Amino acid sequence: MIEFHLDARSGVAPYMQLIHQVRQALRLGLLAEGDRLPTVKDVAASVAINPNTVLKAYRELEYEGLVAKKPGVGTFISGTLGDDSIAEHEPLRRELRLWLDKARAAGLDEESIEALFLSTFRAARTGTDPHPHTRTHNEEEK
Repeated sequence: MIEFHLDARSGVAPYMQLIHQVRQALRLGLLAEGDRLPTVKDVAASVAINPNTVLKAYRELEYEGLVAKKPGVGTFISGTLGDDSIAEHEPLRRELRLWLDKARAAGLDEESIEALFLSTFRAARTGTDPHPHTRTHNEEEK
């Protein structure tokens, strides 16, 4: 069963964080059709938010066709976002763990690692260089 967590510093609304976590778990194959989500009451208590916030997230997931409510029983996964590439995740995960070990060995803390990853991820997605002023002399001559 999924365990939710919230990041108050993220700037993302709590209900959206819950939605993103369910989507991510589906993409990674951590949740599958038929799996039961925690009750609204349990989620509200565990992450200290209003039950209506959890209901809003679950309604949105239901609207997207990813979950279905069964009155008196609970909320269950009814759709998926996974694909055939899930088998390819493990080698990538191992490489990412090695990179994280190198980042820690270089003295980066959790926030610095996250900032470096996110800025690089966004730059790769947009095709931009996040830090053009850090180019080496050889790169500038090209």
